[in-house]
Amino acid sequence: MLVTPVPKLVFESGGGFLVAPDTEYMSLQQLAFFQGLLYAERDTLIRAANETTAHLHEFEATPDPSDRASLEEDHSLELRVRDRERKHLHTIDEVLLRIEDGSYGWCEETGEAIGIPRLLARPTATLSLEAQERHESRRRLQTR
Repeated sequence: MLVTPVPKLVFESGGGFLVAPDTEYMSLQQLAFFQGLLYAERDTLIRAANETTAHLHEFEATPDPSDRASLEEDHSLELRVRDRERKHLHTIDEVLLRIEDGSYGWCEETGEAIGIPRLLARPTATLSLEAQERHESRRRLQTR
């Protein structure tokens, strides 16, 4: 199911789809909103990656070892941030596929609705809040 991106929908507190009945959960309007939101975030990440690439190609050779070390540290930090964003980009692509196959908004673990408020806070969420808390709790116990 391909949904046309609609990046700018306004949520109305009294009558918008935030308070829609459960039977309208993940309606076409909601899916289009989240798809637009994810595409916008994806475009921002790609733009930032392109800017980083251009910036790194403008390497300024400097004879001062302190300046060179500082510049290399800045580049290293920038590359770590971009690597994290690259991984997030992969997550966004996976979530966009979930929108297309109709599984977006539903918990991968329990099959329950993730909920609009959680998806607004984290559009890439694949677990309900309760399932995420259980997952994090298990991970904390494993690392002890």
